[in-house]
Amino acid sequence: MSRIYVVVGAVAIAVLAGVTWYVTTGDADKFAQCRAGAVGTGAASIGGPFELMNETGKVVTDTDVITKPTLVYFGYTFCPDVCPLDNARNAEAMRLLQDRGYDVQSVFISVDPERDTPEQLADFTSYMHEDMIGLTGTPQQVKAASQAYKTYYRKHEPEEGQEDYYLVDHSTFTYLMFPELGFADFFKRDETPDAMADRVACFIDAAAN
Repeated sequence: MSRIYVVVGAVAIAVLAGVTWYVTTGDADKFAQCRAGAVGTGAASIGGPFELMNETGKVVTDTDVITKPTLVYFGYTFCPDVCPLDNARNAEAMRLLQDRGYDVQSVFISVDPERDTPEQLADFTSYMHEDMIGLTGTPQQVKAASQAYKTYYRKHEPEEGQEDYYLVDHSTFTYLMFPELGFADFFKRDETPDAMADRVACFIDAAAN
């Protein structure tokens, strides 16, 4: 039986439209030249502590994982198109950055812990990029991580007899996180690998100054 998955972006957009992306602006904002579009003022509200399971089954925290500039994405491996496309884009941006000498990585956090085992995540991330890390956990742990990053997801209940074939609506932003500075910016789906690499490089260079 073929599986049909639909990521309902409209719901995610509606939820995230109400999220204000607070950053420090003006002279104190060392990243001002790197940002795309207008942003509000204040302290960053995206990101925070989490406790999840990596691809080897080991429990890790945000400080264990985000040890360098990191692209963070919430999705699921059974997603037929959106997640593979977004993460392939993230992987290509990482390759471009690494070719320029930048030390970066990517994290894929599953919002489908029922199906996304550590082994399943390892297959997905290793196919995308050797420096992409897959994380899963209990439903409670995944929910806590999602809330910290202000993301949205919702599982559709499967029809009887099709328990393995269900949809998960989810938001599709990619977040740039730094180990000490935390949230730097987010990237929409329409950003190209080259544009993403350029902006990430800008943030890394600015953070080093």
